[in-house]
Amino acid sequence: MLALMIPGKRSQARSKTDALAADRINRAADYSAANRGKSLLIVQQGKILHESYTNGCRANEAHKIYSGTKSFWCLAALAAEEEGILQLKDRAADTITEWQSDRLKSRITIRQLLDFSSGLDPFFELHEDGVKDRDRLAVNRQLAAEPGEAFIYGPCSLQVFHEILKRKLAPRRQTPTYYLERRVLRPLGLGPQRYVADANGNPLLAAGFLLSARQWAQMGKAVLNELNHVAPAEAIADGISRGSRVNAAFGLGFWNNNSAGRGGAREVDVELLLHEKWPKQQWRNACLSRSAPSDLLASIGSGAQRLYVVRSQNLIIVRQGWDSEFSDAEFLRLLFGRV
Repeated sequence: MLALMIPGKRSQARSKTDALAADRINRAADYSAANRGKSLLIVQQGKILHESYTNGCRANEAHKIYSGTKSFWCLAALAAEEEGILQLKDRAADTITEWQSDRLKSRITIRQLLDFSSGLDPFFELHEDGVKDRDRLAVNRQLAAEPGEAFIYGPCSLQVFHEILKRKLAPRRQTPTYYLERRVLRPLGLGPQRYVADANGNPLLAAGFLLSARQWAQMGKAVLNELNHVAPAEAIADGISRGSRVNAAFGLGFWNNNSAGRGGAREVDVELLLHEKWPKQQWRNACLSRSAPSDLLASIGSGAQRLYVVRSQNLIIVRQGWDSEFSDAEFLRLLFGRV
């Protein structure tokens, strides 16, 4: 294991309980490594408390973050809203005009596309290689539920958002990828990414990026408003910290822990639950960990790729690994040590 431990200086305004204890960091690190972890980075108050690379992983090595990609495009949506290019409350049919005559699709909002509450079929085939035009296929996909009545996680809704952004940016002669790089990636100190484009050049919005732990941590800085030139702090905070009526634990590409401090909170394994068909998924009172702070947010990628952010503790945690039995609830219990 390559590990770096740097004591963080605690602000005078913070209580002792806010600082992560070294022994708990070590236990969480051991748990991550034992479950095929590749990297673990913990940053609090801008100071690196822990950085380790295990199971053959090298420092600064980029790895697939899978669905962690989604949060970058959602941040682009917030940037576009700030510029007046679109409003999340707008009907998608205002731009996808072919939906205007559809009784149900005409009701879908941009926010519902980004929250996966649009009702569109998940259409996982959009992940496959050899697709000619993902956007067209997504726009033409049928609904599996009425808008706002079900949480249906999959690439289809997000791909429709790409088509909306593409049409909105056309008068500016910009592409969504260019916009993402200009408004999100460059301000985060990142360059062009692996877009997994189809034959027409449309990127796959649901997955594809490869980032090192330190690179992915830059997204955490944006959430903590340390990079407030990406989008307004209040827009980021409000946008990603609240979910929808059908899944209060997910909003704009981020999972939240809001229910943790409430009666009836249920710890769920997000990856396992998402493997179920969407009608069988139960998200009521769902939280990632009853042990973690309720304001914890997480960007979750397949195979136990995680970016956690705790705004109240100015804390960023990146965990990357191979597919394993990794549990958010157990990892966060070891780290925070709360009942």
